[in-house]
Amino acid sequence: MKPKLTKLFASILVTGLGAAGPALSTDMSSLPPVQVQGAVSYITGGVGEDEAAAFKHVAATYPLEMLFVQKARPRDEFLADVSVSVRDRSGNSLLETTADGPFLLAKLPAGKYQIEAQYLGERKHQTVEVRPGTHRRIVFVWAPRDETEAPVLSSAN
Repeated sequence: MKPKLTKLFASILVTGLGAAGPALSTDMSSLPPVQVQGAVSYITGGVGEDEAAAFKHVAATYPLEMLFVQKARPRDEFLADVSVSVRDRSGNSLLETTADGPFLLAKLPAGKYQIEAQYLGERKHQTVEVRPGTHRRIVFVWAPRDETEAPVLSSAN
């Protein structure tokens, strides 16, 4: 009788996990691994529909969300390979990285930060204040590229 119960339990468990599978895959399996630099942990990416959906789903759990976009017609386009620098109020570097996709989610201590994002030699700056228990979203937008250049990544709309 024990083997039947074990098979029944395993069947129920697999069925239950199968039903939860899409929710779990959106949350975790589509996300890249967390990276750490000093006191900052972060993830970057968002290339492809599944990964972009996963980033959007977990963004609110990070104090800071950055999005990198280039104006284009008919739709704005997501960017990757954006160099990002985060400095504290005193100018100390907390994060130096290159975004692997249009999203960068960071867990930073509370404070005021200067963020520089650079794409194809063009620098953008924003100041952001991170407060405990809050979520801040900042978007860096670059002007449309020359029509003779190759497409970037995907649509941001």
